[in-house]
Amino acid sequence: MVNHPRPLPPPVPTGLRCRCPRCGRGAMFDGFLTFRPSCEVCGLDYSNFNSGDGPAFFVMSIVGIVVVGLALWMEITFEPPIWVHALVAITLSVGLSLALVRPLKGMLAALQFANKAEEGRFR
Repeated sequence: MVNHPRPLPPPVPTGLRCRCPRCGRGAMFDGFLTFRPSCEVCGLDYSNFNSGDGPAFFVMSIVGIVVVGLALWMEITFEPPIWVHALVAITLSVGLSLALVRPLKGMLAALQFANKAEEGRFR
């Protein structure tokens, strides 16, 4: 009987759930956005994971589209006072940013692992 290596779990759903990109079971984060030193299940070393500014870019893009779209719709439909716009925009911006940054960081790290991405180097 030949022992075949276990196939990698799909990177996008695994990363969005903040699970280990190799085994799909261990937690990827120690705190809110701090990577664990390694996976507690399979031992994968997380020290080489670096998503850089990728999660922040995607969070800003998604949140910006949602907040601006909602502000335009509210203004055209209801014409509320400026304080209503400010309250809605601040609440949505902070809430959506906090809700999206961790899963997006996990997804980018899982994609980095699945695609064997490394820092570019000149030869």
